[in-house]
Amino acid sequence: MEYITNLHNLEEFQDFDNLDLIAKEVVEGFITGLHRSPFHGFSVEFSEHRQYNEGESTRNIDWKLYGRSERLYVKQFEEETNLRYQLVIDTSSSMLFPNHKGRNFLMNKLSFSVYCSAAIIYMMRRQRDASGLSLFSEHVDFHIEPRLSSVHLDLIYKQLSDLLKPENAGLKKGTNAVEVLHQIAENIHKRSLVVIFSDMISSSDPDEVYQALQHLRYNKHEVILFHVTDKKHEEELVYSSRPHKFIDLESGEQIRLKPQEVRKEYARIMKEYVDNLKLKCGQYHIDIVEADINDNFRHVLQSYLIKRARLS
Repeated sequence: MEYITNLHNLEEFQDFDNLDLIAKEVVEGFITGLHRSPFHGFSVEFSEHRQYNEGESTRNIDWKLYGRSERLYVKQFEEETNLRYQLVIDTSSSMLFPNHKGRNFLMNKLSFSVYCSAAIIYMMRRQRDASGLSLFSEHVDFHIEPRLSSVHLDLIYKQLSDLLKPENAGLKKGTNAVEVLHQIAENIHKRSLVVIFSDMISSSDPDEVYQALQHLRYNKHEVILFHVTDKKHEEELVYSSRPHKFIDLESGEQIRLKPQEVRKEYARIMKEYVDNLKLKCGQYHIDIVEADINDNFRHVLQSYLIKRARLS
C-alpha cells in the first residue's frame, strides 16, 4: 500500500473532506517506515488498553478482549491521560507561502503545519494523550484546552480543516507573535507540552519574541518549536536567473529584483537569523526542529516521538 509521506502525495485526497482519514494515512505510513529504520525501538504501541495489574479493581476489565486473548486488559479513560499537549499554529498570511493556485493550493507552510498537527493529534489520541489547539495571527483566533473526548477532537479537526479552504488564501493577516505567545502562556492552566508550528516571520523585535517563548518555559511548560520554512526559496533564495517580483503576503508590499544579485548576502542574513533562533531556544531549553515543507512528514513525527519519549 502507498502511504502519504508528504504534501506531494496528497493530491488524490484533496477531494475528501476528512482530515482524520488523511492523518491516519500519514501516521500508518510513518509507522511502516519507522519499523524499517533505526528508530524501530520507539514505543509505537497505540493501544487504548493497558495490562491489568494484580490487586486493582476489576471494574474496567475488557472481558471481550480477554475472551479473544486470554489476557486481562483494562480500558483506559480520559482521566488516565498520560500527557497534555497544546498545538499552536501560526495562521498569518506568510504561512500561505508558496501561494500556488488551483489544486496545488495545499502545498504551502500552513497546510504542511495542518497535516503534521492532524497526524500528531491522531498519535496522541491513540496513546491517550489529551490535545488542545490554539490558532493565532495578529490575535489568538481560536483557543481550546486539552481534552480527549471524541466531540472535542471533532471540533479540533473542524478548525484544522477550515484552514485548508481555498478562500482563506485571499485573506491578509499579520503576525503579533509577542502578544499572542504571552497570552497563550497565561491561558494554559495546567502543565503541558506546547507544540508550535510557525515560520517565525514577525515584524516584532526578535528579542521580544524570544522572551515570549521563554514565558512558556517560565510557566513550567515543555516547548517544541517546529520552524516551518520553504528552505530552498525562503532561506537560500533559489530562483531562476531573471527578474522576479516578490510580494509580502502580509502587507502586500512589492519589490522587483534579480535573485542572483542578492542571493549570497540574503543567505548569510537568513543563516544568521536561524542560527540565533536556535541559540536562544537552546538557552531557554526549547526544542527547535527545522521543518522544511519540501521534506516529508517523517522528520516532524520522529521529533515528536523523541520529545514524548523524554517526557514519559
